[in-house]
Amino acid sequence: MSEISHMKACGDLDQDPSRQWVVLITGGEIDTRANELLEKSSIRSIYADGYSGSEKLAEIAAKETVDAILVRQGNIDANVINASSCLRVIAKHGSGVDNIDLAAASARNVPVLRALGANAQSVAELALTLSVSLMKDVSILNNTVKSGGWPKTGYVGRDLAGVRFGVIGFGEIGRRTAKLAQSIGMEAWAYDPYASDTDGISVTRDLKEVLSQSDVVSLHCPLSPETHHLINHERLSWMKSTAFLVNTARGAVVDETALYEALTNGVIAGAALDSFEEEPPSKDHKFWMLPNLLATPHVGGASRSALRNMALQSAQNIIDVLNGKAFDRRALANQDVS
Repeated sequence: MSEISHMKACGDLDQDPSRQWVVLITGGEIDTRANELLEKSSIRSIYADGYSGSEKLAEIAAKETVDAILVRQGNIDANVINASSCLRVIAKHGSGVDNIDLAAASARNVPVLRALGANAQSVAELALTLSVSLMKDVSILNNTVKSGGWPKTGYVGRDLAGVRFGVIGFGEIGRRTAKLAQSIGMEAWAYDPYASDTDGISVTRDLKEVLSQSDVVSLHCPLSPETHHLINHERLSWMKSTAFLVNTARGAVVDETALYEALTNGVIAGAALDSFEEEPPSKDHKFWMLPNLLATPHVGGASRSALRNMALQSAQNIIDVLNGKAFDRRALANQDVS
């Protein structure tokens, strides 16, 4: 649908001077300052459980005739996008847009705008925290002591200095993670088909080289058809048996069945996951029995500053589009929108 026909479809409502714009926010409440920003622009916010399913989200979008969607969680498919004739913008509370049907949005000429770099530092810090926790056996030692053990005399730990830290995906988050790793003495390098050497960190186009020679592999690539199950049986077999895998990107970048087998059979030493193929994962997931796996609930971007920055950027993106202002095309996920 073109922008002109889209506006006509919503024309009757637009003629009502008492009508406020409406934004559907999928997930928990956003930062107070972002809410205030929306209110000052006469935009009414309604909330929906992002995990309630796209059918329910579409039902709410249609009932409320929403003008915008601010996406924290949930699957924003074509049914959701086409539910309201007034929809003019989708803002992502973060950077990953794999849960938004970009083709459906483009067909409506609806821009999908990301919060650029808003959570980069927060995600990078968690990636390094998980890496250090794995290297230093924090979870294993914690559980041993709490269960009555005291492995002080027999335990031999690992040094961080000199460890080869491989980053897969050298965007803003990957760059920050590599710099943090460097700052504590690790030797950081990266794989990325498109990026170049930056700040003394070398970038290679050879994925096998990074996987086979790194002591820690930290994933920071977006989820796309090319990166779906990027880490599979074959590529896990390239890694050192003493190496660790950390995923603070999207869950489906890793083949979970392959990872489970690699962790069970000693193909790699351990892994830490902040995201999963299905979220939330099942309570009886086979990962939960593995002592060499750390898990966090997709909270890499959930620091106070990151949540504030993502909410404010998302709110401002919505306000700008609804008011007919230009937006930063670097934030545009569906570049085919006019």
